[in-house]
Amino acid sequence: NFGMIEEDLYRSGQPNELNFPFLEKLGLKTIAWLAPEEPNQRFLDFIDDQEIQLHHLGVVSSVNAWDPITEEAVLEALDLILQPSNYPMMIMCNLGRHRTGTIVGCLRKLQRWNLTSIFEEYRRYAGPKVRLLNEQFIELFDTDLVRVPANKPGWL
Repeated sequence: NFGMIEEDLYRSGQPNELNFPFLEKLGLKTIAWLAPEEPNQRFLDFIDDQEIQLHHLGVVSSVNAWDPITEEAVLEALDLILQPSNYPMMIMCNLGRHRTGTIVGCLRKLQRWNLTSIFEEYRRYAGPKVRLLNEQFIELFDTDLVRVPANKPGWL
């Protein structure tokens, strides 16, 4: 479920060993890991070997796995995304669908995309597993809660 969000900003699900050579070419500096569990050990070893900074945002869902991720986790992820010093960067969760899609949707809202375009992108990555609660979370997300730094990326 790999994709490019903006220049030097990518999204995906947890990669396997076959993907490591490709990831190496991206020259990643930072990974925002959105799943409550740790990445698998092979991936952790790859991150360590490549000297990539891993930000495990911890348990990012509310009471159960079907709930959207918390507002706190979204704000933490967006704070990382808005720091140019973290680039090249990748946002990922287990499958790169729901948690990653919600973060990207909130970023798109911050970029002033219309909701139709935001949901089209979310659904393209979620496939038949669209979660309406995630779309509702994106729709109701208050972009005024985001602190946009003075040295923000050029696409914001």
